[in-house]
Amino acid sequence: MGVIPFLPFSFHRHTRLSRRSLLSVSVAAVGLWALRGAVALDLDVGRLHQTMQSRYGARGTQALDAWLAMLQAQAGRPVAQQLQAVNNFWNQTVMASEDSAVWSQADYWATPLESLGQRAGDCEDYVIAKYFSLIRLDVPAQKLRLIYVRARMGGAGSTQSVAHMVLGYYETPAADPLVLDNLVSSIYPASQRSDLTPVFSFNAQGIYVAGGGRPAPVDRIGRWQDLLARMRQEGFMP
Repeated sequence: MGVIPFLPFSFHRHTRLSRRSLLSVSVAAVGLWALRGAVALDLDVGRLHQTMQSRYGARGTQALDAWLAMLQAQAGRPVAQQLQAVNNFWNQTVMASEDSAVWSQADYWATPLESLGQRAGDCEDYVIAKYFSLIRLDVPAQKLRLIYVRARMGGAGSTQSVAHMVLGYYETPAADPLVLDNLVSSIYPASQRSDLTPVFSFNAQGIYVAGGGRPAPVDRIGRWQDLLARMRQEGFMP
């Protein structure tokens, strides 16, 4: 599980609001939804292969080829099918682990290439990989959110919770988002995930909180900027 990053303003005061309202877009953000287009993800496939070969060898390039093949197979298919295929691919390819074991760091956001190479990662790594996979499949970026939550562990009645991240897909700004999660293989609407308590969400367009007005700039999350810089070095062009 990841560590919720420090931001220069508090989101935690919003966690007592309803799950639906926290996972939905604020009214002021609806206009931004209409104004901003999709964020594209281009790939320098040759450079990706070179990077993967140098770091992880043949096993890494095989994993990269499997990901590229999945993307090619899903191109142009209905979004519901793309969501399930991407969710299944990453949940089956990457083994759940902790950053301390994989990267010898308390918190590290791996690129999709790194997650493929290591075949291991934590919740943020799954979400990052799924997010950019769907962007590559031309799912509009404004319909996707990386959502920090508190996840209740231990079944019904348990009070134990941990910091966690999931990916949300919003068909419309006011929709009940679909949740892609490495802890649960099936995709459910957020209203059916009573085990999750949202904290805040973000994407390339900004950081969102319920009733928070216009989205805050995503560059307040330093790890996001570092992630994009490393992706560009590998051959991604976000």
